Amino acid sequence: MPRSPTTSAPEAMDDSRLTAGRAWLPALLLCVGLAAGGSVGSGQAVAADEARLEVLHADGERLVSLPMPEGEGWCLEWNHSVEGFAVQDCYRHRQGRMVLVRSHLPDFAAGLDHIPGRGRQVSDGEGGYWIEAIDEPVPGNAYRLRVGSMSVDHRLVIENIRVSLSSLAENRRVTIRLTRPAGLPE
Repeated sequence: MPRSPTTSAPEAMDDSRLTAGRAWLPALLLCVGLAAGGSVGSGQAVAADEARLEVLHADGERLVSLPMPEGEGWCLEWNHSVEGFAVQDCYRHRQGRMVLVRSHLPDFAAGLDHIPGRGRQVSDGEGGYWIEAIDEPVPGNAYRLRVGSMSVDHRLVIENIRVSLSSLAENRRVTIRLTRPAGLPE
């Protein structure tokens, strides 16, 4: 994401479909408010007919559960452990699949580079770069993450909403997954 703190995720993701979901913004705000007092989605009925972005603790406790309709997207954002700037991996719900679509790397710092043949590198106009058109489905619609400390502050970004995973599960393993509506073919 560009270094400007006022840039929102829709601008960073450059995809007008993200702004089409404004009807569910109040639900996101409610979920974020619940996260401040405990886990998001705990004790709430989850509709079986909607896809959801979920974060589960290693013991199976649901920490986050957000609606994720077809075509919508989100980013996992964190602060680089050495340089401190924000790095993003951005995903989209495509036909029931979690797909990594792009990444933002503000610098060629330790561990940040473009792998030739995996998307295309373009300037972000501020000294960093986007890797566009990665378009890699995530196997099993889920991946495990060891959530960093608050200085790393792993967070989910949807539109201009940020949910700090580090505040919910600092230094713990979680699974980030896209659940599909019941009855959809695999």
